[in-house]
Amino acid sequence: MTAKNHNSKDIQEERRIRNAQRPRLLTVKQASEWLGLTVWALRERCWNGDIPFVRFPGGRKLYFDIKDLEMIIERNKVRLI
Repeated sequence: MTAKNHNSKDIQEERRIRNAQRPRLLTVKQASEWLGLTVWALRERCWNGDIPFVRFPGGRKLYFDIKDLEMIIERNKVRLI
């Protein structure tokens, strides 16, 4: 096994372990707690189109991608000078 293949496998294993600890998709309750919002405040922001969500075909549950939530936080940071 070459060093390159070994490192690649190590990186893949590390990503798998990290993903097991922190799932990419959050439920409504998890996302609201993560953002510090109530469940209904989060739902209203979804219905207004402010926060994207994932809904699987034929499903009713909403899920939130952590990457989208992190982007929203970054876009909404305010600095007072």
